[in-house]
Amino acid sequence: MAYFIKVTDFVDDMCDDMYYKGDNSWTDTFEDRKVYTNKSDADLDTLTTVTKNGVTYTPRHFKKCIVVSDE
Repeated sequence: MAYFIKVTDFVDDMCDDMYYKGDNSWTDTFEDRKVYTNKSDADLDTLTTVTKNGVTYTPRHFKKCIVVSDE
């Protein structure tokens, strides 16, 4: 079974699905998403944090994302 990370983004009242493609970048192209063989690996990537100027935070997309099965 394959898994991927997805977030639904609302911009200008338009709904758009975004997919995690790795290296802290996102895409709206489904085929470019990062595919995981284990749900636990995908879950680990959703815990991504960034430290900037001594402050550690979770980027907005990772706060709202979900792990989805390809089935």
